[in-house]
Amino acid sequence: MNYSFLSKCKKHVTASVVLIFFTVLALIIANVPEVKDWYFSIWGNTVSLSIGEFNFFSHGGHAITLGQMINDFLMAIFFLSVGLEIKREIKVGELSSMDKALLPIIAACGGMLVPVLIFYLACPSDALMQRGMAIPMATDIAFSLGILATFKSRVPIGLKMFLAALAVADDLGGIIVIALFYSSEINMLYAGLAALCVGVLILGNLSKVRTKAFYVSVGLVLWYFMLNSGIHATIAGVIVAFCVPATLKKGTGYYLERIRSNVNEFPVIEVDDLHNTIVLTNSQIHTLKSIESAADKMISPLQDLEDNLHTLINYVVIPLFAFANAGIDLSQMTPSSLFSGVSLAVMLGLVLGKFVGVFSFSWLAIRFKVVKLPTGTTWQSFASVCVVCGIGFTVSMFIADLSYASLGADGAAMLGQAKLGVLLGSVISALLGCVLLNRTLPKAA
Repeated sequence: MNYSFLSKCKKHVTASVVLIFFTVLALIIANVPEVKDWYFSIWGNTVSLSIGEFNFFSHGGHAITLGQMINDFLMAIFFLSVGLEIKREIKVGELSSMDKALLPIIAACGGMLVPVLIFYLACPSDALMQRGMAIPMATDIAFSLGILATFKSRVPIGLKMFLAALAVADDLGGIIVIALFYSSEINMLYAGLAALCVGVLILGNLSKVRTKAFYVSVGLVLWYFMLNSGIHATIAGVIVAFCVPATLKKGTGYYLERIRSNVNEFPVIEVDDLHNTIVLTNSQIHTLKSIESAADKMISPLQDLEDNLHTLINYVVIPLFAFANAGIDLSQMTPSSLFSGVSLAVMLGLVLGKFVGVFSFSWLAIRFKVVKLPTGTTWQSFASVCVVCGIGFTVSMFIADLSYASLGADGAAMLGQAKLGVLLGSVISALLGCVLLNRTLPKAA
């Protein structure tokens, strides 16, 4: 039993509850006449972190808004966390070997391609609408794993691992799409300075620099240069993540032996004396500190930074992102908007496209014996998890903002429709997935 993975699922349940709370709160505030004007105006306030005339939160010499700071800076921290998770999965997790990775990668490819195709078919004649084709590509790892975690031991561990690996592969695909298709005109000076920062990060890794502060500091400079280069600034987080070392300066065995030899310096305690308090000598205190230092150094910078970011991401960054982006003024919507245009395209892409893409690509790969069905899994329960893959909240909302926010009044209307499509598609996928999982999973003992 993978207890660390189960613990991770439980954390996602809590994170999902917080995310739902702030999403619902944003929807309520955005539709209460007394406060909705305040809600929509607050994100337009400018922010600054200045030293003299230099403002860290500036683009092209102008201060960015609070909404832009959340979507460009805080989401860069989110993508730093995503990048660290992707790298860890490639190093030691579910993407670390071809046997483990092949089915989730194949499924993720289907889960990205088919939703894009369905979105295109739903609005093929409007070039502006088609800017959002990538919106239904992503699976939200917090929501999806959170749902599986609610079924506890009824879910085979292989099925949980499959969904986690698929969501990570999905995130990697989303990152590539953002880097390739959502960058503006390139400023070569800032792009060159950003490339120099990347070189410094790579050199630090090759030189076995293991101080997290080094990578974070250079990463902040990289973010500023990328913000002003035209390459989307959130990609800076991913670049930093891939440069953070996943290895130790010295081998694990070295630190284990150091801990073991230090522990042996303490006298053996008799059973009757276990509850007695012993005043430590200065030498013993020094030895304890040496043990603590060795234990800290056994955790790689990558895993340590990823662990340190969990609380910030789950309880600050993502809730604030949801609160800033999930508010939709429903008075501006008409019932027909649910069955046409961007809303329909996104909703169908998530509910239908993700299921068809993930299940069909997986079925073909298993049918032709390229891969095997996850251990302990039936086709019925596997299909139920494929439905859950249609929950695409955080990254889908983010790509929606990238697609339409800069298009003026028409873009604002399509952005609202896209967000509504993301919310409805995710809710439908979650509810339908829960019903199917409850019917197809083994009953609790």
